[in-house]
Amino acid sequence: MKAQVNEIKISYKGGLKSSMWQKISSSQDAAELLYEDWDKDTIGVQETFKVVLLNNSNKVKGVYQLSQGGITSTQIDLRILFAVILKSLSVAIILTHNHPSGKLQPSDADKSLTNKIKNASKLFDITILDHLIFAPNGDYYSFSDNGIL
Repeated sequence: MKAQVNEIKISYKGGLKSSMWQKISSSQDAAELLYEDWDKDTIGVQETFKVVLLNNSNKVKGVYQLSQGGITSTQIDLRILFAVILKSLSVAIILTHNHPSGKLQPSDADKSLTNKIKNASKLFDITILDHLIFAPNGDYYSFSDNGIL
């Protein structure tokens, strides 16, 4: 009997052709795209972590919600994050999460997580372009713009 295994695959919803993918040239471009996509019913209630997957022209292949947690935190599993990045053949990413409190300054945990992801991404030649933190009103903090990436 021949051995059988399950296939894991990534799919794209919406059928947007690659020629229509949005190019990210600044933190503002990313913030506008992400805030529009964010569930406004939960942005002020639960912390959510997402990753923007980009091709080598900084065009958005997709946005993947990695986790949704509680009021003050959400759990990030780096293995799942990198499984999605690698399976989608992305070469750059933008990390993002929200602070339901509205406080835009990154916590020590936010900085530590970003550095951990940054170090791991070097092994796969994946560029982290930014890490954005959103307040419920749409204001954001950019790690890149503030020189801490």
